[in-house]
Amino acid sequence: MLMRRKTRQIHVGQVAVGGDAPVSVQSMTTFSPVDTEQAAAQIERLQQAGADIVRIAVPDRKAAESLRNLKQKIHLPLVADIHFDYRLALTALECGIDALRINPGNIGSADKVMAVVNRAKPLGVPIRIGINAGSLPEKILEEHGGHPTAEGMVECALEHIRILESQHFYDMVISLKSTDVPLMVKANRILAEKVEYPLHLGVTEAGTAFRGTVKSSVGIGALLLDGIGDTIRVSLTDDPVKEITAGKEILTAAGIRNYGPVMISCPTCGRCQVNLIDLAQRVEARLQTVKKPIRVAVMGCVVNGPGEAREADFGIAGGKGCGLVFRKGKIIRTVPEKQLISALMEEINRMEEK
Repeated sequence: MLMRRKTRQIHVGQVAVGGDAPVSVQSMTTFSPVDTEQAAAQIERLQQAGADIVRIAVPDRKAAESLRNLKQKIHLPLVADIHFDYRLALTALECGIDALRINPGNIGSADKVMAVVNRAKPLGVPIRIGINAGSLPEKILEEHGGHPTAEGMVECALEHIRILESQHFYDMVISLKSTDVPLMVKANRILAEKVEYPLHLGVTEAGTAFRGTVKSSVGIGALLLDGIGDTIRVSLTDDPVKEITAGKEILTAAGIRNYGPVMISCPTCGRCQVNLIDLAQRVEARLQTVKKPIRVAVMGCVVNGPGEAREADFGIAGGKGCGLVFRKGKIIRTVPEKQLISALMEEINRMEEK
């Protein structure tokens, strides 16, 4: 088990973040609160996919005022994403928002930040301080050579943390994001040594589904394996449901959370005598109905398959016209190739019924 960094615990609605709470997965709806029905429907899809928290952009007063109606139609905790106008944050608080995300670098002067803090504090609404490498204040850029640095990002975060702390406000989540993976990782490692607030991890503007998932996996995964990170978002230029799927896979791969079955499969090679790619894809689809956190192996070679996947709870290995079904490395059945998947699922279902 990984030793996670010790942090304060805050609550976004009913979801605990930090402390000993599970690392949560977030996404962001692509609709405005004004498009209430569409936003609510998408948030429902995100919840069904396994999202813990959802964020929504609040670009103007009409959007802020629409939050009240939207909140009545959803069940996930909702975070209002505020830029430039602190008054939108005040309206969002009046409408029952569960948390605020503000970028102190563009929301205005310290007194405006404090106005938000003083309204959020009695309501018990946490604030996420979001620092992006691309929007650092000119003063900090000049002090650090004219371009974003990890040290500059941390300095900016600490400045705004101190503003909130000066008002005796401590329900904070901090995020340091960049599209540059090494920069994002370095900044979070530095900050983790300086504060005990929970950290929100993400590679901002990561890109489309494939490239963005790879970049996010490297950046978020590196920090999680250091024990750093309390909530994550995989930022993709795609359907936000894919962000939840990717986030869950990252947490599973890091050994942090289990979301049902984990499938392992070998790369195909010249020894393979079955269509392993198709076989693996069909098994993966069938496993969507399984709830227990088991490991299932799909191997292409009957000679090495059971041995190489001996740690799997269940597995199959293809051969010429037939295949093996095994459990914990021990062969339990030999069946025709066409029956491999059904035989595998029979064994898994038998286990689930017990």
